[in-house]
Amino acid sequence: MNSPTPLIAGNWKMNGLASSIAEAKAVAQGVGATSARVAICPPSILVHRMSEALQGTKVLVGGQDVHADDSGAFTGDISAEMLADAGAKLVILGHSERREAYRESDELVARKVLAALRHGLEPIVCVGETIDQRKAGEALKVVTGQVRGSLPPELNGKAFAVAYEPIWAIGTGLTPNNLQIEEVHGAIRTTLAEMFGEAAQRVPILYGGSVKPSNAAEILHACEVGGALVGGASLKADDFLAIVRAV
Repeated sequence: MNSPTPLIAGNWKMNGLASSIAEAKAVAQGVGATSARVAICPPSILVHRMSEALQGTKVLVGGQDVHADDSGAFTGDISAEMLADAGAKLVILGHSERREAYRESDELVARKVLAALRHGLEPIVCVGETIDQRKAGEALKVVTGQVRGSLPPELNGKAFAVAYEPIWAIGTGLTPNNLQIEEVHGAIRTTLAEMFGEAAQRVPILYGGSVKPSNAAEILHACEVGGALVGGASLKADDFLAIVRAV
């Protein structure tokens, strides 16, 4: 069975203007002969311009969220079809900031995954525990429960990734140690195998949460870590490229 191709994806969150596309171009110019797939997920209003700017390069463009429905009276939302039409190839779903601030449930995330699949977008589905859940010894239970609840059976045989992002490590500068990362990634791999059989071995399990050039190599070489979902460090080409080169 083939091992997953590593994926390094940058999540720009609510950052970036048209002038910021220069950073994405610098990533494309400097990415070189990496063994990883590389993606940048800017705000939705930049997806079309960035996809045009990066056309023909090794860098893929993704979105940060989609609505579960294909169209309708949902002011301010973006459908998967719209995102694909703008040039996106991937989409982040179930990020902790969506789960926490917008109360997105596993069921809703699973519906969004189906929407992404309908329009050819590769989902990056995020899971992760709070600091209270970790302190209570519930991290594995919470994370594997999110995997089971957020990944519909229709994903079997399709391209997708799971991103483990401990909520307490996002934007805090805190990072779990490698043993903690390997424990959770191993539990995710076991759960994926139970859900999807041998096809699960092709699914990259990304780590996200204060990934930066100084810790990327150690994290990316931990067991079952198949890439990274990078937040703040993806906004600067030099920092993001350093993480890509750490694969």
